[in-house]
Amino acid sequence: MAIAERAEVEALVRRAVYNQLPDAQLQGVHAAPRLVVNISARHIHLNQAALDALFGPGAELTVQKELYQQGAFASEQTVSVFGSRKQVIADVRVLGPLRDYNQVELAFTDARFLGIDAPVRLSSDVAGTPGCYLVGPHGGLELDHGVIRAARHVHMSPGEADYYGVKAGDLMRLVVDGDQGGVLEGLICRISDKERLEVHIDTDEGNAIDLVHAHKVTLEK
Repeated sequence: MAIAERAEVEALVRRAVYNQLPDAQLQGVHAAPRLVVNISARHIHLNQAALDALFGPGAELTVQKELYQQGAFASEQTVSVFGSRKQVIADVRVLGPLRDYNQVELAFTDARFLGIDAPVRLSSDVAGTPGCYLVGPHGGLELDHGVIRAARHVHMSPGEADYYGVKAGDLMRLVVDGDQGGVLEGLICRISDKERLEVHIDTDEGNAIDLVHAHKVTLEK
């Protein structure tokens, strides 16, 4: 048996044993990690230059709410997003901390409303993407690229990745049990020491499977 195949089988066995004997204290058998699934609503990431243009020189983000991933937060600051159809979506929240690039993350219906053909990308992969116009309390800023539809993905630590038997870039599926449940394929694994187990899907996807009323959610390889 190949090493990769053996590791995968061992991971499957660990999960099966724990599911059958959740209280067992057996060597090598670990509790299933707590799975969090969140709907990621439209939002914006900015660099310092963009923040200065929109909110004034030397502006800083003010924490409104800490998010599940380490160091991430929703700020008090919001901006308006204009598309090519001159339509606007107001009060789009800026997430922190600041990054070294600008990125506007929209759901498909948001992008369609604005007239923007936003591609599905992982965060930070903004090369060749369409732009938009942002307006803040201090001024406006035209982005020539940076608008995406976020690819559905799952954050996890190396230990959590071992539990599921996956590596960075692998694809998983989210099974949602409910009256309007379903299966979302192709969740991209993002793994690092700073990550915590959390699935991110957008508002369109969350509404389609009625996530807020789900009875059970399961992450599968």
